[in-house]
Amino acid sequence: MARQSRNEMMEQTRLSLIEVARKQFGSAGFADTVMDELTGEAGLTRGALYHHFGSKKGLFLAVYQQVDRDMDERLRAVVLSAPDDWSALTGRCQAYLKMATEPDIQRIILRDATSVLDSEVIQAVQLNCVTALATLLKKLMEAQMVSETSPVMLARMLNGALTDAALSIARSKDTASALAEASETLDVLLTGLRVHP
Repeated sequence: MARQSRNEMMEQTRLSLIEVARKQFGSAGFADTVMDELTGEAGLTRGALYHHFGSKKGLFLAVYQQVDRDMDERLRAVVLSAPDDWSALTGRCQAYLKMATEPDIQRIILRDATSVLDSEVIQAVQLNCVTALATLLKKLMEAQMVSETSPVMLARMLNGALTDAALSIARSKDTASALAEASETLDVLLTGLRVHP
């Protein structure tokens, strides 16, 4: 078996900490995650955590970024597999709401991030979402399927509505019912954007 290089070992340590932290932050939440328990479960020391991430908050940021990347990949897959641009838009929006029922997304992205991370970090993530929505909306406007307006501003409004609805789902005692209600309401909202010949 080939011996791992120092860089490979460091990267493996970093990924192990993120993997365990994602489980703990996703279930217990940021405030109730104990660093000694986390590093113990990963089979590492607190020193390794501070070396790679600087602090508990630094580790949370790395987990937040990983969860966001995973969500982005899933949403991109929905768009790429859609049969047309309208289905891409509606599919992406519905998929985002459905993700709000997943425990780690609920806890890390929707509930804890705003109290743990700087607003600039969260705004940068939201800007990526706005850009993706604006791209879809621009195509639909060019195809005269959505009324002509600022695609970026419309994307910002749509993203704000989706984020608030996702937060409502995440905080609900009955996420299945909350998702069904939000999904139905989203259909009404998106249909209202569509130009009917």
